[in-house]
Amino acid sequence: MLQPKRVKYRRPHGLKYDRPAHKGNSVDFGEYGLQATQGDYVTDHQIEAARIVLARYTDRAGKIWIRIFPHMAKTKKPAEVRMGSGKGNPEGWVAVVHEGTMLFEIGGIADNLCIEALHQAGFKLPVNTKVVKRTKALTEAEKLKMEAQHESSLDAIKAEDALEKTTISDTGNETPAEGAAPAEGAAPAAAAAPAEAAKPAKEGEKK
Repeated sequence: MLQPKRVKYRRPHGLKYDRPAHKGNSVDFGEYGLQATQGDYVTDHQIEAARIVLARYTDRAGKIWIRIFPHMAKTKKPAEVRMGSGKGNPEGWVAVVHEGTMLFEIGGIADNLCIEALHQAGFKLPVNTKVVKRTKALTEAEKLKMEAQHESSLDAIKAEDALEKTTISDTGNETPAEGAAPAEGAAPAAAAAPAEAAKPAKEGEKK
């Protein structure tokens, strides 16, 4: 889950979200964006859930930008504890989302897929959202870059699917499957059997 590596204060004061967003409220990277129409706290689990929806719905193609980050720790006091005695312990991390904040952006795939993927991701968030299109036209270089990223993502997926994964014993004690090479350092089964059969004979000769 997303969380900051280091914070100045372990238990910060709460930040209010009841005002419009003055920055981070436009589509700056992709072609379409998911914009919040109300303010609220969005947890790291909710951000991850929406990201998974975008990745799976687009088949891990194109490019996804996460425009929010859970910087603020939310505290909570244990159950059945009296008031006072200081602030509670941190229980999780949240992003402070204002009205108009751009939450996610996507690009490099078909327009209908972008819109539907962002629409489905909005169901995972605690705020009302809308899908907006980039107002500033993309340059040809930016479009070619997105298409190249899309093609490289598809090539990586195909290469990953084409890999043949085999299980190799680390200890050499397991019996390899038929036709499989024995593990490194393990004696062949055919050579090990005569050696074991020869031991009683040698012991009998000594007797």
